[in-house]
Amino acid sequence: MLTGRRYLLALTDEQAGYAEQVGAACRAVWNTALEQRREYRRRGAYISYVEQARQMAEAKRDPYCAWLTDVPSHTLQQTLRDLDRACREHGTWKVRWRSKNRTAPSFRFPDAKHIAVRRLNRRWGEVKLPKFGWVRFRWTRPLGGSIRNATVSRDGGRWYISCCVEDGVAEAVPNGKPPVGVDRGVKVAVATSDGDLHDRSFATPGELVRLKRLQQRLSRSLRTHGRNRRSKRRDRVCVQFGRLNARIRARRADFAAQTAVRLVRDHGLVVVEDLRIKNMTASASGTVEQPGRNVRQKAGLNRAILGKGWGQFLLRLEHTARYHGATVLKVNPAFTSQTCNACGHVARESRESQAVFRCVACGHQAHADVNAAKNILAAGLAVTGRGDLAVGRSTKRQPPERLTA
Repeated sequence: MLTGRRYLLALTDEQAGYAEQVGAACRAVWNTALEQRREYRRRGAYISYVEQARQMAEAKRDPYCAWLTDVPSHTLQQTLRDLDRACREHGTWKVRWRSKNRTAPSFRFPDAKHIAVRRLNRRWGEVKLPKFGWVRFRWTRPLGGSIRNATVSRDGGRWYISCCVEDGVAEAVPNGKPPVGVDRGVKVAVATSDGDLHDRSFATPGELVRLKRLQQRLSRSLRTHGRNRRSKRRDRVCVQFGRLNARIRARRADFAAQTAVRLVRDHGLVVVEDLRIKNMTASASGTVEQPGRNVRQKAGLNRAILGKGWGQFLLRLEHTARYHGATVLKVNPAFTSQTCNACGHVARESRESQAVFRCVACGHQAHADVNAAKNILAAGLAVTGRGDLAVGRSTKRQPPERLTA
């Protein structure tokens, strides 16, 4: 199976400067090609990846575009391929621009023949990349297979390399272990139908105070210098802000990975809600003509949802399930938090708070997230009992038993 390996790079000053140059070139190619595609769409026409790649090859011969020849050609081609895929999947007008300040530089080397890896000692290894030469990285774990491609990216002021590896491991057979329902919440990140609550604070109280102060400093620098003007003080604040957020993201990723492994090791079927996180975290500000309501409360809820990493946890769950013989099933999330698991009564008033569920019909009391997880598990078992494993398909009844004389 294909899997990923991520390592911390130890770039020299020259290599780090060249990595910034390659990332800037890929960003310029992305924005230029996207503007070209949008201009074609305004005229009712289309342009393909093949034509854009041909025009980019011609542009390299132009003296004014000589900077294109300074970066590896495969990275620029992969940028055009990524743009082509994004436009086909989401539409040309929904693809976003890549900003110099908001988009972290990233570029991919697709050909494994141009990538070589060797281990130096217990802590360090080296990878050879086109036009970079040998680059040292922290050897935190073996590759475990053959490299398919490699992506270099910057996160929190540090550079990483992510290798797509073919590990040669076949997908595990079903393990036959008991099923479990999983509810993703705001107060508690993950609650299971067995009554287990998995949660972690990704930022310490001191880090939260520092985040607020950095946001205030960044806001003052924007008011002083304007959004389109750069200053050294603003750049220093952005670097500190990015490093602190990178540490928080690393803790969130570690929590998601560990929790997912525990679930798929102990259970054969993991049932989760099919949540539309992008729609759930949409802004409630509205428009000038129709302003939104409870905007501040909705913004706080959006931050809480995104802060728990619901989407990342689901990705980890689906990835690790392949290695442990587990199945991840998504069910309709409608009324799972308002339904009493004891009597089946549905009422919004039963959900007293984020943590307390008390049924208004039978008086059953339980942790709200655990009650929801039990409802999710029941929905998953009902779906699998009908042999219908997809969200949104038919809800046919169980076929009646045939009577015998």
